[in-house]
Amino acid sequence: MIQIQLSNISLVLGATHIFDNLSWEIQRGQKIGLIGANGAGKSSLYKLIIGEYAAEQGGSLTRSRGLTVGYLAQTPELDLSQTALESAIDGNPRVAEVRNELIRVEESLGAPSVYENERRLGRALDSQQSLIEEYDALGGDTYGARVEAILLGLGLPSGDLSKPLNTLSGGQKKLVGLARLLLLHPDVILLDEPDNHLDLPGKVYLEKLIREYDGTVVIVSHDRYLLDAVVTHIAELEDGKISVFEGDYSTYSLDKEARLARQAELYKVQQREVGRLEAAIKRFAIWGKIYDNEKFSIKARSMQKRLDKMDKMDKPITDRRKMDLKLRGYRGSNKVLELAGVEKAFGAHHVFDGLNDTIWHGERVGLIGPNGAGKSVLIRMILGNEMPDLGEIKLGPSVTVGYYAQEHETLDFAETLLDVVRFTGNMSAAKAMSLLSKYLFTYEQAQGKVGNLSGGERSRLQLALVVLSGANFLLLDEPTNNLDIAAAEMLEIALEDFIGTVLIISHDRYFLDRTVERLLVIENRDLARYLGGYSEYLAKTGKI
Repeated sequence: MIQIQLSNISLVLGATHIFDNLSWEIQRGQKIGLIGANGAGKSSLYKLIIGEYAAEQGGSLTRSRGLTVGYLAQTPELDLSQTALESAIDGNPRVAEVRNELIRVEESLGAPSVYENERRLGRALDSQQSLIEEYDALGGDTYGARVEAILLGLGLPSGDLSKPLNTLSGGQKKLVGLARLLLLHPDVILLDEPDNHLDLPGKVYLEKLIREYDGTVVIVSHDRYLLDAVVTHIAELEDGKISVFEGDYSTYSLDKEARLARQAELYKVQQREVGRLEAAIKRFAIWGKIYDNEKFSIKARSMQKRLDKMDKMDKPITDRRKMDLKLRGYRGSNKVLELAGVEKAFGAHHVFDGLNDTIWHGERVGLIGPNGAGKSVLIRMILGNEMPDLGEIKLGPSVTVGYYAQEHETLDFAETLLDVVRFTGNMSAAKAMSLLSKYLFTYEQAQGKVGNLSGGERSRLQLALVVLSGANFLLLDEPTNNLDIAAAEMLEIALEDFIGTVLIISHDRYFLDRTVERLLVIENRDLARYLGGYSEYLAKTGKI
């Protein structure tokens, strides 16, 4: 059954054409991964579906009767004066409404005007039974516990449940927004990067929620592991058009090259046919004039009609422009980083109780652990922004550190992109613009403020600055957050060719499998060590 149908939809925002004659059907029960490059229009498509944007005249958007649609934006709008738990509980206002109606009906049963009137009493009892059934279906008296379980499962620490939302991070607010949406239980859920800022257990919990959800789910995500785990279809938004493929992301990715090759061959065959027809039309038209023979003219007109009716194929783009990321580096010290008996506590809260490890030149090491385990604390200590209480953190004498910050806090949002690159790289404006173009920035963007960029654009800019640093030891904190899949793949290739050493904090399991050769896992205020990527870690720990 079709729940949402878009037919020949065009969307123009300002002077930018986002879609042109886009058509798409969303069927009941589908789990769809919506993919596309940063800026392709995925979020705009969501806003069009929920009615926040209006399409140009000529297209149509229809929904099945009574359909409910829930939308989780990248930055949810919440009442920041509420606590996390209060906000999540209010996610489904119907629970409070039913509870209040039930109290009112139960109180009315004690009124003489009701219990002495058989007809009124019967209606009140029927209403009470109906409300009890609806209340139980919504969770009843266990609703609050269910809300709390969802928040904890997604990775919100129990100590943060009672904190006001204005004291929580952007990622934590998103967890609350996701919980509210799941509790509302609409027929169709539109999720815009719900997994950003989730730790690995949170992602596993999200996968379970999506797989078991009895409605339709459309999810924008750059986590290829998540897309493989939950989706039944891939919808690719590219060049203002949408193409739907059955199966998970890996199946789509493996088939795409073959599909493009087939399309290119069909396009060549059609172009040969078009060329043959055009040449024949021209020839018959000339003969008709030279020999004054109407048969030739009729033949030319007939062939022209055939050409005009032909369903012309667009030329497939088989070599799209990608971010030109090349990480520089140099050999440097053989011993890059040494942790020797490192301890750290904040008051009574002990984060680390004696970390010991050595990272050697050329290693690709992943650092994982649940949110709040201390990953960012360890990075700050390596950078020298936080001091250990005991022990030492030693960097090799010829080691230069390049840092990629998860929240882009190393960027100056008030500066223009051009000035940031010029001053960082000590280069001319022309060279800075040339570098920015390699990271897919336009001249207009280069003249604008960093604060005007999207999350994905800030990520690309920060990668450019890491390259300019020329560092031989990279500390990458969630580098694939906000990057589209093509950019994440370019980063994987660049890291493979990088001469130096890399320590990566990431919750992107696919990325970890592609880039790291061993994992450091923060467990019980210590580091556990596992050879291999994330999949090997799951196998060794029996978590799959």
